[in-house]
Amino acid sequence: MRGAEFAVVVLVLGVAATTAFGVNVTYDHRALVIDGKRRVLVSGSIHYPRSTPEMWPDLIQKSKDGGLDVIETYVFWNLHEPVRNQLHWNSGFPLWLYFVPGIEFRTNNEPFKAEMKQFTVKIVDMLKQENLYASQGGPIILSQIENEYGNIDSAYGSAAKTYINWAATMATSLATGVPWVMCQQSDAPDPLINTCNGFYCDQFTPNSDKKPKMWTENWTGWFLSFGGAVPYRPVEDIAFAVARFYQRGGTFQNYYMYHGGTNFGRTTGGPFIATSYDYDAPLDEYGLVNQPKWGHLKDVHKAIKLCEEAMVATDPTISSLGSNLEASVYKTGSGLCAAFLANMGTQSDATVNFNGNSYHLPAWSVSILPDCKNVVLNTAKINSMTMVPRFVTQSSEDDIDSSKAFLSGWSWFNEPVGISTSNAFTKPGLLEQINTTADKSDYMWYSLSNSQDLDVYFDSTEIKGDKPFLQDGSPTVLHVESLGHVLYTFVNGKFAASGKGNSGNAKVSVEVPITLTPGRNTFDLLSLTVGLQNYGAFFEKRGAGVTGPVQLKGLKNGSSVDLSSQQWTYQIGLQGEQSGLNAGSSSVWVSEPNLPKKQPLIWYKTNFDAPAGNNPVAIDFTGMGKGEAWVNGQSIGRYWPAYIAPNGGCTNSCNYRGSYSSNKCLKNCGKPSQELYHVPRSWLQPSGNILVLFEEAGGDPTQISFATREVQNLCSQVSESHPLPVDMWSSDQKIGRKSGPTVSLECPSPNQACIGSKSCSIGVSIGTFGDPCVGVTKSLAVEASCA
Repeated sequence: MRGAEFAVVVLVLGVAATTAFGVNVTYDHRALVIDGKRRVLVSGSIHYPRSTPEMWPDLIQKSKDGGLDVIETYVFWNLHEPVRNQLHWNSGFPLWLYFVPGIEFRTNNEPFKAEMKQFTVKIVDMLKQENLYASQGGPIILSQIENEYGNIDSAYGSAAKTYINWAATMATSLATGVPWVMCQQSDAPDPLINTCNGFYCDQFTPNSDKKPKMWTENWTGWFLSFGGAVPYRPVEDIAFAVARFYQRGGTFQNYYMYHGGTNFGRTTGGPFIATSYDYDAPLDEYGLVNQPKWGHLKDVHKAIKLCEEAMVATDPTISSLGSNLEASVYKTGSGLCAAFLANMGTQSDATVNFNGNSYHLPAWSVSILPDCKNVVLNTAKINSMTMVPRFVTQSSEDDIDSSKAFLSGWSWFNEPVGISTSNAFTKPGLLEQINTTADKSDYMWYSLSNSQDLDVYFDSTEIKGDKPFLQDGSPTVLHVESLGHVLYTFVNGKFAASGKGNSGNAKVSVEVPITLTPGRNTFDLLSLTVGLQNYGAFFEKRGAGVTGPVQLKGLKNGSSVDLSSQQWTYQIGLQGEQSGLNAGSSSVWVSEPNLPKKQPLIWYKTNFDAPAGNNPVAIDFTGMGKGEAWVNGQSIGRYWPAYIAPNGGCTNSCNYRGSYSSNKCLKNCGKPSQELYHVPRSWLQPSGNILVLFEEAGGDPTQISFATREVQNLCSQVSESHPLPVDMWSSDQKIGRKSGPTVSLECPSPNQACIGSKSCSIGVSIGTFGDPCVGVTKSLAVEASCA
């Protein structure tokens, strides 16, 4: 996982109903042991704040249908304790933590440990009160303390080890009755289980031969950053990684993410992580199955479950079948046998002999043999269908009867430039933003008034006609340095320039020619954050905002004036925020025929009716710049369609063979990182909804449209070399001798292509399609329309 979304992580056994009696959960060197029985478990991450409560039942059901046994979630500290000592059951460390005297995060620091313990105890006590631990008859089978600390602990020296030992002792002292884990912590003390996070964990070994091999984060994709292309991970590679992990002795694997969801409001971290947290997960941001990823992994899970009895009974015997070729066999004295055959090569397919039989292994694939003889699945051969979802635009201009998106037109309010609220204050020098705002707002104004004596070239901020800046008529240059993340500069009330950082470097530097006038001149700098730093050592010490220098350059003699140490006036947040404009109910809105467009710092409001039907809803922000949006008073998050991804780095197709990295498979190069933003159906009324936007950079709200996410096409491709569907597999292979690969397609609703049915199946056989190419392996591709 990326980021210090600090939490107690709980893993909930989804397949077992809660009981009136406690279940004993322990572990040995092979697996978690639940009620005396070793288990091979498949888990997936779903973070409840990134979806709505109304979505949860469907997400859980689709997870079960996809073959998950367990769901993992965070318990977010910043979400549940936004104010110190006030626990709310309503993501990162809470901002108040930054201001605890003497605190230093994630090290042997007494103030931090005291706050961390207090929160952890509160959460565990709440879970105990609801009897949610397996030891109480509930579904929670595991808890995690800390997160990927081993990736950064070297920066903290010897204090890191002391801190980790303290955290482990503190966690186990809470007597939850279930095991605790630490991910990416090779020195996790007993009895905590150290676990692996990454794209691949087949080579991972626990730090004790008494602990099971567990993979707590298998990254199904990667997060999207504003200004970046969209990352994705081919399912053939994920399936390969999963099969390799179980092949080499693993018994617990968790997908991060199984459903990524949406970073609503201002909860994104990073900084610069986008509002969408889709993560190319098996269940997409909107809660729909992402095919073929969901379906193929479902088949992988079924294939592994066919091997479970043999896997939990013994350790694997691993042998080489040749260069980059490997066999793992789980065999017991009672005759149970399951095998995995792997081709780790990235270039060439291979044919191997195993137990007297010949097997074809595509490059970068694993074949699973539940009876050590017959292949139930190969990770590179997908039987699952591919869904082709699309967003169907619904705007008042295109379909006024069905959508009625903007019935009342737009009204607006101009956010004042500079200081406009009563909470402004003056301080000498430039203040760091996060420590000043306490993250109550993304925005902070830095304004230079006319009450200071600015060096020898100024009388206050009044420029005299005989001063060097104006003598030769050449423009003065305003130079501003900021720690980030975005900066807008205004001179004498007029926009001058802007600058932005990126996910790799948040800092901003603006240098713009300006024209100063005789008399008073004002400088207003609007600095804003795009999520807070949430990963890395000492991340709490990385600031934001204008920390200088702020300079005026362009004197005849080549010198400059540094304004950094002058008396600056500050305003936290916007006037519109303080007036509650996000709710849409204020009386300050202006409604006139001439709607202002393409200008910075403006609030917009309109009323709309919800798109018809039950399909997920999104807003297409084409035509807008950057800002935040609210629907019926609830923030759908930051929008930034004006931030375009680089042109390079994307390919038309991505070769799944070979090790994956977060920049290997990219799409949407040269396009906005995110144009479409999720609006949960549960937030909408049939009519009379209010949409409010705060546009920072300038845009045209009349170009905005609503869209619904719909599945309109399905496709699938199989060949004679594919195994039959996992559901049809039988150990005696009686069915296998009579059946062959099958294409199965299923639309969300009945359609004419299947003669009024939701689904249809087509057997791949010479009897059905003939034999035009004798002796050549046949393939079949089918596409169906669900329109």
